Amino acid sequence: MMEMKDVFESLREAKKLAYRRLKYWLRKPKPPADPGLAGSHVVIVGSAPVSHKPEGFDDTYKVISINGSQGVMAAWPRETPDITLMQFNQIEGENTNAVEVRRVLRGRRTGTLYVLLWRHGRERLEKGLKAFDYRYGDLRIVDRYERIALMEKVSNVRNFELDAETKCSNGLIGVLFALHSGARAVIITGINPDSGGHVYNDVNLARMHVSKDKEMLQILLRGGYLVFTADPDVSKSTGVPLWTGKA
Repeated sequence: MMEMKDVFESLREAKKLAYRRLKYWLRKPKPPADPGLAGSHVVIVGSAPVSHKPEGFDDTYKVISINGSQGVMAAWPRETPDITLMQFNQIEGENTNAVEVRRVLRGRRTGTLYVLLWRHGRERLEKGLKAFDYRYGDLRIVDRYERIALMEKVSNVRNFELDAETKCSNGLIGVLFALHSGARAVIITGINPDSGGHVYNDVNLARMHVSKDKEMLQILLRGGYLVFTADPDVSKSTGVPLWTGKA
């Protein structure tokens, strides 16, 4: 028999889902895209401890970094990504991961910064970024409903992101973003659903979104999208083709 706390939790989840469905229907959000990615090989750089420079990487490739992962690029060499996707909590959060992200990004810059799910005003966001001296050429905010629209547009999956386990990681959001923007091919590195920890610290924090990331990668491959990985171990464990320098 279901306990009362489970009943209340089920009711709370049902109410949240109904609210998000209604708001999504009323807003009819447009999925975000960046025309600067169209026709390019786009590399999505995540923060898993192991990553590799893609075969054939040169100045024609576009790079999207996720949260604090852009330090990986210094050895390629390219220190400034074209685009960075950053989760809202990295700006002001006090948990270990947010503090570490701000540490590794201090004094760095990006091309266009997309901040995901920011709920406060733009002035507060700009102030927060200035506090750890993270600079950008352009600043944009992507809300939850635009993210939902992005996933639905590319994969035909409508995910209302009710909890952490039902969401895809920001790395996979980056893949969807690049595909919707018209990327010629998308190459992931440092995005490993099976790994723990982050390249920019030794805390070995558990990674979330594992099952959803694997599921979304398989959906994209079955849909015929040109998605590759530069990491041999990820190719073996997920079935994503290994990038060899050409699609």
